[in-house]
Amino acid sequence: MTTIDLPRILPYQPVRMSVARYHQLTKAGAFTEHDEVELLDGVVTEKMSKNPPHRIATRRCDLAFSKLVPDGWHVQNQEPVTLQNSEPEPDVAIVRGQLQDYASRHPGPGEIAVVVEVSDKTLVTDRFKAQLYAAAGIPVYWIVNLSERVIEVYQEPTPANKPTHYATIRCYSPEEDIPLVIADTELARLRVQELLPSP
Repeated sequence: MTTIDLPRILPYQPVRMSVARYHQLTKAGAFTEHDEVELLDGVVTEKMSKNPPHRIATRRCDLAFSKLVPDGWHVQNQEPVTLQNSEPEPDVAIVRGQLQDYASRHPGPGEIAVVVEVSDKTLVTDRFKAQLYAAAGIPVYWIVNLSERVIEVYQEPTPANKPTHYATIRCYSPEEDIPLVIADTELARLRVQELLPSP
């Protein structure tokens, strides 16, 4: 009997596209608001469906942030942000200005203070997104890591001409208070346990 060795990696390359092309395809109806996709590093990527713990953590972060953001900022929930080669849809983001300021476009890197991804089965993807957010200069990135019950905080993105990553990464456990920082100003400290769903 003959055996066949199947390839262990993709024998083809996915088609990469620009954010502008992604917008054209969306406008033409290739992707609708019902399609669970986002553009990551030029590749249209399927998003995972959200389970109840994910929904609870997202809502808790949204509510906590909304009580604290100063005038001139607002909180958006699971909406796109436009980066150079990506258009992720973070679970929560703190954005400069008012909602109406973005009636004809999505916010860009210089208008975003904090992005949050709530992660259960998507931890590898969400850690990969750290490179995208760092390259864009997003100052603060949180991963609400549901499986390990910690919040990973990424700060100090490296300059664009160096390998992209965050210089500071710290994990906060449920008993700790996590600083909420906007534009280098600490607004408050939030108890991690209050942002996580019940165990």
